Amino acid sequence: MTDHRWTGSEPEVAQAFSRVVEEGAIRLARPWAPLVVTGILGGVDVGTGVLAYLLVKQATGQSLLAGLAFGIGFVALLLARSELFTENFLVPVTAVAAGRNRLRGLLRLWSVTLAGNLLGGWLVAWLITRAFPELRRTAVETGTHFATLGVNLRSFTLAVLAGLVITLMTRMQHATENLGVRLVPALLFGALLAGGQLFHSVLDSIMMFAALTAGHAPFGYLDWLGALGWSVLGNIVGGVGLVTALRLTRVARDLADERSHHR
Repeated sequence: MTDHRWTGSEPEVAQAFSRVVEEGAIRLARPWAPLVVTGILGGVDVGTGVLAYLLVKQATGQSLLAGLAFGIGFVALLLARSELFTENFLVPVTAVAAGRNRLRGLLRLWSVTLAGNLLGGWLVAWLITRAFPELRRTAVETGTHFATLGVNLRSFTLAVLAGLVITLMTRMQHATENLGVRLVPALLFGALLAGGQLFHSVLDSIMMFAALTAGHAPFGYLDWLGALGWSVLGNIVGGVGLVTALRLTRVARDLADERSHHR
C-alpha cells in the first residue's frame, strides 16, 4: 500500500484513490462470464429507469420530471452492483494508470460491458413496449429525438457532458463508503443526465430501442449505430479526458508509487 504521508495528496483524496485502484483492479481481472453477466444486468437495471422515465413523460409531458423518475435506474445500478460502460472510465482507467493492469484489459472491459449493456437494454425496451402499448408513442418521440441529433458540434458536446456527468458521479460515490451518501449522486446525476437529455451511449440507445421495438419509428438500426458511435466518442472525451485525466494529476505521486510497487 502507498504511504500517503509522503505523497503530498490530501488524505481524503489519497484514500479515495486507494479505493478506486483496488476496485479497478478487481473489475479488470474479472473472468469472462461474470463480466458478460454484469454488463447485461447493467442494461437491465438502467432499463428500469427508462420505464420510469417513459411513464412519467407520458403522464406529464415534462422531461425534467421524467428525469427525476429515471434516477431509479442509477439507484438500481448502485445497490445491485451492476455496471454501465461509462462507469468504467474513472475506476479501471485509474487502475491501469497505476500499473495494476494493461490497456488491452481496459479495452476488454469496455467492449464487453458496452455490448452487455446494449443487450440487456434492448431486452427491457422490448418488454416495455409489449407490456405498455400506451407508451409506444412517447417511446417513439423520445427515441427519435436522440436518433436525429446528427453528427455535429451540438450532439458531440451533449455526449461530452454525459461522459463528464457520469464520471463525476462515479468519483463522488467513491469519495465515501457510506451507502446512504452514495445514493445522493445516483439520484441527482441520473436526473441531470435524463432530464437534461444529454447524449449518453447506453441510456439513449435504450430509448432508441424502445422506439424501434414500438414500431413506426422514423429511423432504423443503422441510424442507431451511427448515433452510438458518435455518443461513445463524446462520452470518452468527457469522462476520460475532462474528468479522469485531470483528476489523476492530483494523485501523480500516488500513481508513481503504485507503478513502482507493481513492477
